[in-house]
Amino acid sequence: MEQIYTIPVNEAFEASASDASCGCPLCTLYRKLEENELELILGASMMEPDVRIQTNREGFCRLHYDMMFVRKNRLGMALTLESHLKELKDEIRDGGLGAPGARPVKRIAAMEESCYVCRRIAFNFEHMAETVVYLWDTDEKFPAKLEAQPYFCLPHYRKLLEYGQKRLGRKKQAAFASAVGRVVNAYMDSLTEDVSWFCKKFDYRYDEEPWYNSKDAVERAIRFLRSDIHVRDAGKPGGKA
Repeated sequence: MEQIYTIPVNEAFEASASDASCGCPLCTLYRKLEENELELILGASMMEPDVRIQTNREGFCRLHYDMMFVRKNRLGMALTLESHLKELKDEIRDGGLGAPGARPVKRIAAMEESCYVCRRIAFNFEHMAETVVYLWDTDEKFPAKLEAQPYFCLPHYRKLLEYGQKRLGRKKQAAFASAVGRVVNAYMDSLTEDVSWFCKKFDYRYDEEPWYNSKDAVERAIRFLRSDIHVRDAGKPGGKA
């Protein structure tokens, strides 16, 4: 597995193992990929011809348009949009041998389903998730790092289990699933208790009781259930992570 993936995976797992507030290490990796792609598309990559061809074809989802917009590089966005609009103008013009409206319907539908940033994130994130399994299998120090994680959110728990099924033999697959499951189940037990205690604190009979670890239980439950990453307007994580 290329070091381009093993290094950031190790760094994210080490950070979460030493500081539980970092949360799910795969969410951290996803957010870092997203940040890197947004920086590149409004910076060094913006004027590269091969990148411009791809952004003209794919465009961006509304989420990533919004995230680019708040970075205050309006000229960078305008240059990208100018090129994209000029190409789209011809591609959605009706005409030809098909039914009336068929050409714009097809092109706009394709545009609505595509995003240059989401695709780039998804490509690299899949390799990073696979790298977790690879490191667990080949690096004798990594299993301890994995079991020292505060938690894995449920969507990324599923992702790890799927790559364990793809990469590992049956015996190792069971051991990997058990190791990841221990992290998730332990966190789910404590989180459930925290959410229950949060609810009880709204009962007057518990007014004098301490909050313990429940004050942010609702926020933590949401992050655990649906990941701590930005969500596309279609209701799916960018790149279907």
